[in-house]
Amino acid sequence: MTDEELIEGLKAGDDQAAETVVRTHMPRMLAVARRLLGDSALAEDCVQEAFANMFRKIGDFEGRSSLGTWLYGIVANQALMKLRQQTRRREDPIDDLMPEFDTSACRIEAPWQHLSTPEEILDREKRKDLVIDMINKLPPDYRVVLQLRDIEEMSTAEVADALNLTDGNVKVRLHRARSALKSLLEPVLRGEL
Repeated sequence: MTDEELIEGLKAGDDQAAETVVRTHMPRMLAVARRLLGDSALAEDCVQEAFANMFRKIGDFEGRSSLGTWLYGIVANQALMKLRQQTRRREDPIDDLMPEFDTSACRIEAPWQHLSTPEEILDREKRKDLVIDMINKLPPDYRVVLQLRDIEEMSTAEVADALNLTDGNVKVRLHRARSALKSLLEPVLRGEL
């Protein structure tokens, strides 16, 4: 079935269309939710709530994006709500992790003593866990943009549409998230951790 046929079927209450949408999109939606939440049980709840929202709001679907992009936006927003409910604490500012620049507008970089290769990092299970932990240290609003854009490989326009942001806002958040992640990972890459 095409997206258009599935959407019409969903709007008409067709069980076959609903089953097709769930079977097609649930695995990736679950993967997105797991990465964002870091908890399988919470991710499953999140996806279930996202599908419930989708069935309730299918009449509002305007077709500006693909059905999949719309669904990933719903699950990402659902995950963000869960993260905000969980944390209910003041988020750490990201400003300290942003790069510094000298008077010539050149980025100030700390000297590197040893640069591990990507293969060395991936071969060490502890370091992989550290990388995941560092991603999870990013504030949710930045982490979700980084994960949708860089891990899920959605386009900037798709992320903007999914999260109801402007393209410019997505680019700013993505740049800030990448810069912050780089700052968090530098000790790992230098072999200091």
